[in-house]
Amino acid sequence: MQIGILTNTFDTTTPDDTARAVAAHDLQAVQLELASVGLAAMPDEINTTEAQRIRDAFAVHGVAIAAVSGTFNMAHPDGTARQAGLRRLNAVAEACGDLGTSIITLCTGTRNRESMWRWHAESYTDAAWLDMAETVREAAHIGEAHGVTMAFEPEVNNVVDSARRARRLLDEVASPRLKVIMDGANIFHAGELPRMTEMLHEAFDLLGKDIALAHAKDLDHDGDAGHLPAGQGLLDYPLYLSLLRQTGFDGALILHGLRADEVDRCATFLRGHLSTQGHKLAGTSRL
Repeated sequence: MQIGILTNTFDTTTPDDTARAVAAHDLQAVQLELASVGLAAMPDEINTTEAQRIRDAFAVHGVAIAAVSGTFNMAHPDGTARQAGLRRLNAVAEACGDLGTSIITLCTGTRNRESMWRWHAESYTDAAWLDMAETVREAAHIGEAHGVTMAFEPEVNNVVDSARRARRLLDEVASPRLKVIMDGANIFHAGELPRMTEMLHEAFDLLGKDIALAHAKDLDHDGDAGHLPAGQGLLDYPLYLSLLRQTGFDGALILHGLRADEVDRCATFLRGHLSTQGHKLAGTSRL
């Protein structure tokens, strides 16, 4: 397993500066936010030279690009906005080979026009589900065309707001190129935190075989996604990491929801728990 980080943790905008910042904390992988390397968050195109320059900058510092963010509001009430997101997603998928990654992260979104992560009552209608599922299906087709895995994240404010709805979406789309991001801090609706053990087990029972990427952050209350650094909240990390291990997951565990000055503390926290549980940690080249 690799411990990695979301690149927007750092206040950097060039490939070399971002890769150097990651390597300075002895981390081995990133979920790449394209704005962190000087591009638009979802570009209309990424030319081959630019993509290879990004890949090479991270490789020099011994950092793998485990995934690249391709988020847009897949449940947006305006179909034109959803189609624009898909066009840009295709551009990201076309660049994945040159970037040296094969996973794109997605957000199933909400009916909220301002934020794909903000709650909206209409997100739980049949119409919202149908629009989102069709957009995800088209994203999976893009993944199939380019040999890229599309990974979405269940989150309490999104249309896919639970492990059960994530399982439903996986089964409906039925594409080998559609997988999930597991984040134990994102699945607790209001009043559900006392059932943490039961709900974590259920999430892994339902989704364990389809995990492409894992996130590491924390929460101090239910009814919202977690926003705390890993180890500084209420998530049962020994259980969460144990369940990851039991699934056979050996990919990247991505830190986010933290400041740059909190990275070392959180990485040390994860390494300690992973080592105690017998996870094999990937090495790094620290330059």
